[in-house]
Amino acid sequence: MWPDLIQKAKDGGLDVIQTYVFWNGHEPSPEEYYFEGRYDIVRFIKLVKEAGLYVHLRVGPYACAEWNFGGFPVWLKFIPGISFRTDNEPFKAVMKRFTEKIVGLMKEEELFESQGGPIILAQIENEYGPVEWEIGAPGKAYTKFVADLAVGLGAGVPWVMCKQDDVPDPIYHGGTNFGRTAGGPFIATSYDYDAPIDEYGLLREPKWGHLRDLHRAIKLCEPALVSGEPSVMSLGSYQEAHVYKYQSGGCAAFLANYNSDSFARVSFGEMHYNLPPWSISILPDCKNTVFNTARVGSQSSQKKMVPVQEVFSWQSYNEEAATYNDDLNTVIGLLEQINTTRDATDYLWYSTDVNVDPDEEFLKNGQYPVFTVLSAGHALHVFLNGQLSGTAYGSLEDPRLTSNNNLKLRAGMNTISLLSIAVGLPNIGAHFETWNAGVLGPVMLNGLNEGRRDLSWQKWSYKIGLAGEELKLHSISGSSTVEWVEGSLVAQQQSLTWYKTTFDSPDWDVPLALDMGSMGKGQIWINGHSIGRYWPAYKASGTCSNCSYTGIYNEKKCLSNCGDASQDGTMFPLPGSILQKPIGFV
Repeated sequence: MWPDLIQKAKDGGLDVIQTYVFWNGHEPSPEEYYFEGRYDIVRFIKLVKEAGLYVHLRVGPYACAEWNFGGFPVWLKFIPGISFRTDNEPFKAVMKRFTEKIVGLMKEEELFESQGGPIILAQIENEYGPVEWEIGAPGKAYTKFVADLAVGLGAGVPWVMCKQDDVPDPIYHGGTNFGRTAGGPFIATSYDYDAPIDEYGLLREPKWGHLRDLHRAIKLCEPALVSGEPSVMSLGSYQEAHVYKYQSGGCAAFLANYNSDSFARVSFGEMHYNLPPWSISILPDCKNTVFNTARVGSQSSQKKMVPVQEVFSWQSYNEEAATYNDDLNTVIGLLEQINTTRDATDYLWYSTDVNVDPDEEFLKNGQYPVFTVLSAGHALHVFLNGQLSGTAYGSLEDPRLTSNNNLKLRAGMNTISLLSIAVGLPNIGAHFETWNAGVLGPVMLNGLNEGRRDLSWQKWSYKIGLAGEELKLHSISGSSTVEWVEGSLVAQQQSLTWYKTTFDSPDWDVPLALDMGSMGKGQIWINGHSIGRYWPAYKASGTCSNCSYTGIYNEKKCLSNCGDASQDGTMFPLPGSILQKPIGFV
């Protein structure tokens, strides 16, 4: 897919491809590096060079990018004394080591422009302005450290540092964060953001064509733009001209109308020009308008996904809830989830036993105790004696959650099992490595003869991950280790259910997606490869209204799909590289 995307970017007028370097993809374990498959950054950069384009390499190594943990490997969190992205010696040491590794690799492959390669610009850190402002002096010291580090690496190209001072960050192609690489939390897989090239690699019109025309117009002005600073001339109360003059004579002009409501007729040179509201006209020769930002001449197009297979022969397997077991990891009290799982899985079981006296009043009057769980997020299923008793979810705005439900306890011993589910790790904010997930308590029973019973500090057993993950039910070989049911016995709307089926892989080379609109929440695998998390029930929030980009930009403008599934259209792209013909396995 890379060559096709690069060519479409070139056809759209781009000169430079900008790409992140994801630390957690390239160094999954300390000093064990990986540059294969879709992490083969050398191959990607060489493909860009073959296309005749340049590269802006965003080494970071912090990325954000709606990527899990902002691109940092989770093992960083467990280095003694570490504090991310500040004047902290343990963090600076490993950040320096990885940055040197990447720059050294680029040098070995002679990929910097100073060596004849395509990399003309490099970036250290990312979106650091707000963090520096928040933490103060340690942030300023860290900024100086990363700047000195970058300059001292001898790459032979300029370095920049994205400060994010209220500047929108345009994406030309974002694509899809497959597997469990999406972070946030509460982000599924899409990193599309209505980009000119969508996550399927298709052109989004008229945006792609309009930008292509803009790029052509700017390139016509290039000799004037690089000749010096512009002179600014007032053309009216809300209108002005920015004029760039050639050293050898001639000029290029940009005529701006800052009025967001009204057209303006202005005089410039010996001619008159009509400027739409909140627009800029580009005159490469200071006479003829070749482009106006508000006049869209490109044709519109709309992507339509059509079913290629609507009937599947599903089979299901129900996984049992974990139970309290002294043979498992058992401790007194509640453990934080990420410290326990090391993000090897989204799932952590908390299990404990509760003994109920036969004389409890609720056994006679049916007013069952209220079970309350406070969790740092992100989702929680409550099981009593193996049966689902309640579910609670956090949100992007506040991942914490509180579960309140009546437990139908029986006399004698009862097992309470809590399945805590993470939906990606945080990727933004100062010291996001300190943010918690999982059940931190208190965990309370209210309505017993004794009044309230605090379960937080009794013995809990822990099981990391689901049994189906351990059995690798998502793979063809692993799925054969359990007995599945089919036909009318297939489970409907039950938690902890695995589903599998096969599909006919299309013979034609077109984008393929899996529509998960009928499903609740879980993960998808195709032919053993993780596509990522799905959660159609999690709806996009916000206020959607009539769209107009006139006026000063802000990120809340032109919101769309409010109240719809946060994943665009519930569709999940399937990369062609993982498809198997003639039969695929879901």
